[in-house]
Amino acid sequence: MGRQAWLNPPRLAVGLGTIIALALPSARLSAAEVTSFEGLSRAALPTAPAAAAVPLRPAGAEVGDSVWPQLTLPENRGALTQAINHSLTYLATPKAAADYQDYLVPGVTRDRVYRSLQRLRQLVANSPNDQAFQSALRREFVLYESVGSDGEGTVAYTGYFEPQYRASAVPTAEYRYPLYRRPPTLETWPQPHPTRLVLEGADGLAQGPLAGLELVWLASRLEAFLVQVQGSARLQLTDGRVMSVGYAGRTEYPYTSIGRALVNDGKIDPDHLSLPNLLAYFEAHPDDLDVYLPQNERFIFFRDGDGGPPTGSLSVPVTAGYSIATDKSVMPPGAIALIQLPLPQPTQAGVWDSQPTTRLVLDQDTGGAILGPGRVDLYVGSGDQAGELAGRINTPGRLYYLLLRP
Repeated sequence: MGRQAWLNPPRLAVGLGTIIALALPSARLSAAEVTSFEGLSRAALPTAPAAAAVPLRPAGAEVGDSVWPQLTLPENRGALTQAINHSLTYLATPKAAADYQDYLVPGVTRDRVYRSLQRLRQLVANSPNDQAFQSALRREFVLYESVGSDGEGTVAYTGYFEPQYRASAVPTAEYRYPLYRRPPTLETWPQPHPTRLVLEGADGLAQGPLAGLELVWLASRLEAFLVQVQGSARLQLTDGRVMSVGYAGRTEYPYTSIGRALVNDGKIDPDHLSLPNLLAYFEAHPDDLDVYLPQNERFIFFRDGDGGPPTGSLSVPVTAGYSIATDKSVMPPGAIALIQLPLPQPTQAGVWDSQPTTRLVLDQDTGGAILGPGRVDLYVGSGDQAGELAGRINTPGRLYYLLLRP
């Protein structure tokens, strides 16, 4: 991806996993079913793995000796505490009990995860300094390491965020492209479900089976499509209100990447597949939207989020910088995780520099494009600045989970 393009990011910027595949990896979609890092640096990141039988393994003492000294108290303890509280809310639900009933890793139970979170919350609140915090963690917790995509612990990181767009609560000559509510009878729709072409027409304006379920209207068809890819958005309405929309369901089709389709048809060079280049292509060839968007037959439905924060797959809010999305068929939902990666940071000179980062986060989201133990998507917030950061996260790293000693 051309990095300079992100110094002045387009308004349609989304997370890097979305930039290339236009298939954002998180539960906002229940996400995209892609099987490779389309357009990512293949030298830097591994291809999507087959699911591991046991995704986590106890880390050896030498790993702990390396990891614990790098873990410091966050500057904003409140944000981490807030994320911990959200996980505790989830873990107290019947859904959490069901999610952990047949978890793959011996000894990783809902009760142990819950107690680990409670103790971590105490340590974050009461530790006087980093040394005391590290000593308590080393004494009371054990590390479990993700086996990664290669069995050696290699984990590919990308970032995601909540985009912001202008929209209208009523259709107008300018705002013509709707987002739709979940049909009340969706669960009883016969298979195969109607395709995107059937539901909205080739031009995105058809009054088909979804007539009457319009939630809000956008001015750009591609923006409306990208909200479906993202699965959530914050909308600045023309009447001055701010509205949030969140994922409410989808049709049962696999995701088809329009970026990959353009490459396959020779429209974009695979070495130059990026969101800016894709946007430029459709700006120059707007009629091709009618050709390529219907190729993604999957269709996403939304709910009104009442202006609140975005929520992850655990039905609790995600916290910028402290929530991650992983494959919840293999990773422990709501648990404390520790991420290690070179994380891009803006400098005072206005350039970006990747800094080695070791940080505690909470595993609170998921997505179909986040497959296996070798993929993590870090939530970085809302708006253009968050989008710029998300677009720069494209790197291998390591992933650990913290649990109280048995």
